[in-house]
Amino acid sequence: MGFFDRFKKEDEVDLNAQRIEFLREKGRITDGTITETETLETGETVAHYFYFVQGVEFESSEILTEEQLADGTKYAEGASVGIRFDPRNHGNSILD
Repeated sequence: MGFFDRFKKEDEVDLNAQRIEFLREKGRITDGTITETETLETGETVAHYFYFVQGVEFESSEILTEEQLADGTKYAEGASVGIRFDPRNHGNSILD
């Protein structure tokens, strides 16, 4: 890892944190469904989900936090979940 790579990764984390904060504050909520979960080689668990906004289906995925993993049934395949999405960009979403 080079010197400048460290700054790039910090910027990416900050942008993602800002995106999550925006969605928690300004995002609208809809219902979604978990389609599958998978464990990556890094040990992280990813939940894949879909949701509808104004009749259009959107699909996304999210790496689950330790807090989310503590409630294993909430993010199991087929589970109904709340989704927060950006009202100006419906494809930008997070699990609620």
